[in-house]
Formats: sequence, C-alpha cells, structure tokens
Amino acid sequence: MRYLPHTDADRRAMLAAIGAKDVDSLFKDVPAAARLDQPVDLPAGLSEMAVERAFTRMAGQNLSAGCAPFFIGAGIYRHHVPATVDQLLTRGEFLTSYTPYQPEVSQGTLQYLFEFQTQVCLLTGMEVANASMYDGATACAEAAVMAARVTRKKKIILSGSLHPHYVETTETVTKHLGLEVESLSPDPFGLEDLMGRVDSQTACLVVQNPGFFGGIRDLTQLADACHEVGALLVVAVAEPVSLGLITPPGAMGADIVVGEGQSLGMGLQFGGPGLGLFATRDKYVRQMPGRLCGQTVDQDGKRGFVLTLSTREQHIRREKATSNICTNSGLCALAFTMHLSLLGETGLTRLAKLNHAQAVRLEQALRQVKGAKVISQSYFNEFSLYLGDDVDAADVVEKLAAKGILGGVAASRFYPHWPELRPVLLLAATETNTQDDMEALVSALNEVL
Repeated sequence: MRYLPHTDADRRAMLAAIGAKDVDSLFKDVPAAARLDQPVDLPAGLSEMAVERAFTRMAGQNLSAGCAPFFIGAGIYRHHVPATVDQLLTRGEFLTSYTPYQPEVSQGTLQYLFEFQTQVCLLTGMEVANASMYDGATACAEAAVMAARVTRKKKIILSGSLHPHYVETTETVTKHLGLEVESLSPDPFGLEDLMGRVDSQTACLVVQNPGFFGGIRDLTQLADACHEVGALLVVAVAEPVSLGLITPPGAMGADIVVGEGQSLGMGLQFGGPGLGLFATRDKYVRQMPGRLCGQTVDQDGKRGFVLTLSTREQHIRREKATSNICTNSGLCALAFTMHLSLLGETGLTRLAKLNHAQAVRLEQALRQVKGAKVISQSYFNEFSLYLGDDVDAADVVEKLAAKGILGGVAASRFYPHWPELRPVLLLAATETNTQDDMEALVSALNEVL
C-alpha cells in the first residue's frame, strides 16, 4: 500500500490555495479521449523468484565480453581490472561516501581525490588537475567553454579526429552560449590541415590523441601554431593507458587535457559510468571547472586536505561559476586511483607496451584477410580497417556477432551520413585478447567477406 502523507484536510487546503474545485479539475485541459477510464491492462505480477528467472533468461541472450573474442573500443576499452580494486571499492566507507560538502570532516575522501589529481597530472604532463568530471565528453565540452573564457574569443574548432560523442556534447553545451563551433569532417586518414584552420579569432582547437580512428600525432607544432595566434590547444585522451607509452600532451604544449578514465579501474558495464579527466596549466587554475582538492597542514602542523577551489553553482554565485557540473565522479575516481597505484609507473609502461604489441599482432594477422587493409598510419591499441569498396562494416559486425565474435565497431554507427565510411571497421586489441581470439576473428572475417 502506498504511503500518502497528505490528509483530506491538506488536499482541500492546497486545492483552495490554487483555486481548484477538486483533483479532477486539475486535468480539465487534458482531452477526455486521452484520459484512461480504467486501469492499464497489465499482466499479473510475478514472484521475486520468477522475476529473477526471467531476467536471467534474458541476460543469457547477451554475447558478453567475458565469454567471446572481443575487439570493441571506440572510446571505451576492455582491460583486466585487478580483483583488489573491486574488493576495496565495496568497503562501506568508500562505497557509501558522497561529495564532501563538509570537507573538513571528509579527510579520507579528500586525500584520495588529491592522489587522483596528482596521478592525472603525472599522466598528462600538466600542472594541475581537478577532482574529476562526469566523463570524457562532458570534460571536453567544459574545456571548450573554459578556453573561450580564458581567451575571450568565440571560435572553437573540433578536429575530425575527435570522438563523435565528444563533438556532439560540445556542440550541445555551447549551443546557447554564443560560441561558434566548427566541427571538421571525420578524418580516418589523418590528412586534415588543422594549422591552416587556426586564426586570431580562434579560442581553442580540440584534437584527440590517439585519434578516434586510431592515429597518433606529434602535437608540438600544432600547439605552437595555436599559441602564435592566442588560441589554446585542448587535447582529448580517450584511452589513458596510452599515456604509459606516448608522449603526454603537456610535454607537447597542450593547454588543457581532458579524457576518459574508464580504462583504469572500471569495466565496460554496457557503456558506463565513465570518469572525466581534466587537467590544465597552473595559470588557468581559477578558470578550471569542477573541484580542486589541496594539501596543507593544520594548526598542529599535521598534514591535512582541503577543498581548495570549488567554482560551482552550488558554492558561489551563479554568474561567477565556471561550471555547471554539480559533483565529481568520486567512486570512479577512487577505482582509477586504486588501479593506477597497483600498476605503478613501471606497471603502466609495461601494460601500455603490451597493448601496443597486441595491436601489432592483430594487424599482422589481418593481412590474411583478402581485400582488407589497415588505414591507420600509426596507432596505439586501436586502428581502422578498410574492408572493401562494396562492404558494409555494420553488416560484417552483425555476422561476426552471429558467429560469437564481437568484432569491433562500424564507423557508420557514428557517421551514418558519410557513405565513404561504410566499409571502415574500428578494431581494438588489449592485454585481454589471446592469439586464439585473433585467429578466430581472421577466420570469421574470411568467411563473411
């Protein structure tokens, strides 16, 4: 039985206050034909055990990453997460903790967020990082808005190598802010002329490295070109494991680095939740969105942690806020911190080398597939495969799934209006792939092509 706290007297008082005769009169503007005149015809309820059995039966129809050769990436990657991470994460003091609204009594939460920020700075080569954001896409959008504040310019250029979800989110967030967003065409071959696009009206150029189609580039000259005209270079990193091997964006001159932290500490989980990474130069710290935890000492000289900056609408006047992000992804940030701490610097480098080696093995194996060609000039653990002029990669993905293989992502899934990308298949290989997985993929592709 539902709990309805309002008494009849309460209802009469509320109706009188709004000038309504009775509850039915509240619906007078709804056409009679649109109203239900009897209860909804639903099947009878099931017992708890019957519901569990029905859900288990439906779940059994899924082809999951844990029981099939898996080559899906496109911004979310499958890595082995040590059992220690999940075991520690389920401790009550971690699992139930929330945003530290009273930071002075949340020392444990503030400390791991401080450690997380430190790790993000070390990974990205930047000077300061915030306490996380929702995901890579929202972090990217916030970076574009921040760049417009810093430069006092309105033109934002989004590279064709940028993840389509990041592009769409940035376009949505900036739509009513008076900013001009120029989204370039998808760039599977790495041929776009970005330096020629930047001018004195540009607030920022946003690129991804490794790119959405897998390509890796040296951003040093691009950063110089941006700085010559007073623009900022924003670099997105969708695969943080790559930073164990690739020169960090900060060392190449990036002004803001954003990314998706899901690869470390978190499973696939049907696409979420994610973890937004956000780092920048110290001189821009007061324009950085979100929260920033700092380290200090108390009156007795003991180390302590504080919420140094929190430029959000909940904490300061709305017109002074630098972000509409209302919280940080604390539990996901903790998982990231745990996983990276367990790896250490040497372990991360080893993991990154293993990922790249796996991708090289996969590329070599795919040379046995007639008509297929890897079109990424360089890559980390993901690359683009051209299947042939008359081949629809989306159909190939479905045929592979029917054979029990999760064989990558069709580019047309993200670019349905670009027919030239119909034959392009994105394939990712990580430390979780075996030689048997690769052989199964090659054999299946030869059968379906």
